[in-house]
Amino acid sequence: MIHSIGRRKRSLARIYLKLGNGVIIVNNKNLEDYFPSYIHQKIIYPIKIADKLNQLDINIKVVGGGFNGQAEAICLAISRALCVMDEKNRKKLKPEGLLTRDSREVERKKFGQKKARKKYQFSKR
Repeated sequence: MIHSIGRRKRSLARIYLKLGNGVIIVNNKNLEDYFPSYIHQKIIYPIKIADKLNQLDINIKVVGGGFNGQAEAICLAISRALCVMDEKNRKKLKPEGLLTRDSREVERKKFGQKKARKKYQFSKR
């Protein structure tokens, strides 16, 4: 069993990967039940590239953020786990950009302002 972590925005994904018959569980639900159909394609993309579709059982615990951030965190975690499993997968996943952590985070709101950068309207008179 291989354990891996992926992060994106405010999302944190922990995955447990082992050889099996292709069952993917996200927070004790099936992948199709937890995510809409177009996002679950993003999650299984690294598995398709590594030619391991229907060969791996993955148990995923994900917290924080929205659907998109969670999906990208899971994708990064799966990519990292596949590299630990077999070093040859790194050559396939690296050019696709699946091993790169996107470090962009939400900028904090400042006091005296409406949002992080937006300010209240200034009145001269």
